Amino acid sequence: MGASLYEPINVHKPVAPNIGIVDGPFEYLTVGGIRLPLPFTTRMTVVRLSNGDLFLHSPVKFDGKLANELQGLGVVRHLVSPNQFHYAHIGEWAKAFPDAISWASPRVGERAQARHIDVRFTRDLKANPPDEWSREIDQTLFPGGYFKEFIFFHEASKTLLLTDTIINLELNKIAEPWRTATKLTGVYHPYGQIFFGMRLPLLVQRRKAKAAIRRIYSWHPRRILLSHGRCFDADVDTVICRIFGKPPRSEQSVRESLAESADRPRRSDRRKVQKELRF
Repeated sequence: MGASLYEPINVHKPVAPNIGIVDGPFEYLTVGGIRLPLPFTTRMTVVRLSNGDLFLHSPVKFDGKLANELQGLGVVRHLVSPNQFHYAHIGEWAKAFPDAISWASPRVGERAQARHIDVRFTRDLKANPPDEWSREIDQTLFPGGYFKEFIFFHEASKTLLLTDTIINLELNKIAEPWRTATKLTGVYHPYGQIFFGMRLPLLVQRRKAKAAIRRIYSWHPRRILLSHGRCFDADVDTVICRIFGKPPRSEQSVRESLAESADRPRRSDRRKVQKELRF
């Protein structure tokens, strides 16, 4: 079976009030300047902010008809690169919408320049959300070494926005031999996992990983939108626990627990006290 798209493509598909997705055409992985015969699907998330501005997360290839449809929803204002692999089409959208702000993730500018991709970034993403969307969308940097990624949370719809942090490919949409390779990596539906390139760095960056995971749990998402594969729109608590593990304890809770343990008499001390009381 050949690879297949999430039809229809280049069409805005609402998933909740003020948030929707756009499934794009096939993209191809390029290694060392060589394009591999591995087509994969990708997806853009569109958030309409309360002021009418549109937040385009991981823009797909520009399409004029799609652009006209989005202008009926609001003003295309924010073109967001969540990591250094999801940026290739921002330049196309920026040319069509010159007043839009192109947001850069870490090292994405250098990567674009090295690959001779025509894109100019206006501003850099930071640890905390900018004023432009801070009241409606939260964000944090998920570690992963070379593959680190900004992840976002749309508060009103309780939706987590990811690109490569979790991949959940549907095997019936992938041709061999890539289907077997996908099985070996474990990033397939319904058992989607953290992208394998991020797993080892996460073990090294444990403190940062725990902080990011605590942030995810604090958001209490009810839906997870992904760039690759099927999204999660049910039993999200279970999905998050399976993929990220139980919520890490905060440093404050650990200190409080240690303090309680220190204040609590040891068993031998309690026995000594009881013995003294009997006399």
